[in-house]
Amino acid sequence: MSEILNANPTIRNASDLPSRRRQDTTQSSHKSPLGLFSTTVPASAYLPDPFSPLTLSESEGSDDDADEPIDEQEIYDLISPISDPEHPLTLGSLSVVNLPDISIKPLVPGSPLTVLTVLITPTITHCSLATVIGLGVRVRLEQALPPRFRVDVRIKEGTHSTAEQVNRQLGDKERVAAALENGTLVGVLKKMLEGCESTV
Repeated sequence: MSEILNANPTIRNASDLPSRRRQDTTQSSHKSPLGLFSTTVPASAYLPDPFSPLTLSESEGSDDDADEPIDEQEIYDLISPISDPEHPLTLGSLSVVNLPDISIKPLVPGSPLTVLTVLITPTITHCSLATVIGLGVRVRLEQALPPRFRVDVRIKEGTHSTAEQVNRQLGDKERVAAALENGTLVGVLKKMLEGCESTV
């Protein structure tokens, strides 16, 4: 990581990024410390440290929380503030994550299980940190969303030279679990997720 591969990435202005936060923060920020997500995901689902174990008491976990609709904009608002591991910028401002590249579909019609697909676009086609970025997005979503979501993070087709290999790594639960046992990698992920909204 000492040598920056893409020294001049395209950067989007924060005011140009799609977000409900700017619209809702003036209305709801004084009502609840959770802001936009106060009614979407229970407070216990937000962890100050994404690597700490989730503990729900029986009174906090309810079936009502599982039925709350979550749309693509809310997913984008969860992942766009993740920091790039190579640049001091967010994934949203670098256009690594984009609203049109997020889809939410039921696993099967009528099922409460939902497949969430996020396509990430590395800043360059030979980005060596694409797997780390994808892992950061996956960790953020798995920690913030209810268990009914099946998270699928992939490299957008045609945007990376080794997309097939990276997608295989990101889709393999055993590889992801093994990666999260690596202390150095966990430190990088914690640094990337520092800018994300977290409450106790």
